Amino acid sequence: MSIVTLLPFIVLIGAMFLMTRSAKKKQQAAAQMRNEMQAGTGVRTIGGMYATVKEVHDETVLLEVAPGVHAIYAKNAIGAVIADEEYNRILDGADPLHADEPVVPDDASSLTGDAAAEATAKGDKIDLGKAETPAGDKTAADEAPAGTDAKDAKAEADAAKADADAAKDDKKSGGDAK
Repeated sequence: MSIVTLLPFIVLIGAMFLMTRSAKKKQQAAAQMRNEMQAGTGVRTIGGMYATVKEVHDETVLLEVAPGVHAIYAKNAIGAVIADEEYNRILDGADPLHADEPVVPDDASSLTGDAAAEATAKGDKIDLGKAETPAGDKTAADEAPAGTDAKDAKAEADAAKADADAAKDDKKSGGDAK
């Protein structure tokens, strides 16, 4: 057998050795972190729950998950030991790291204008459908130029509405709306 034939196998074995070595180092670091845990430190479990260590035993840890609420966890369930300042920041809900960044809204309220943004801030619902003209709004007859007669403007508005209704009826029946 030549070295060229064995080269892929040698590379594969070397890559497997390096991967297992780094995994062992990570496992040793995690075990050391768990063994150095002390009462009063903040931790995050592998499930993502934050708690305070109350007691450390050989294989288990007593955690205070809420004031006055204690739970026993396996040491292997501790995902990370958190520094005091970071733990307090997480519990308080403050995020000083990103305080100067602009806030991006979770919805499209910034795209719908000031009135909509004010309504959503108050908790009101916004109807984005077609708005019908309320009784107090101006009609075409009210907005007629000063030189035209109000009756003529109203007649033109009524004629336009009749044309639109006729076109809608023709479209429903399948005819041409010419």
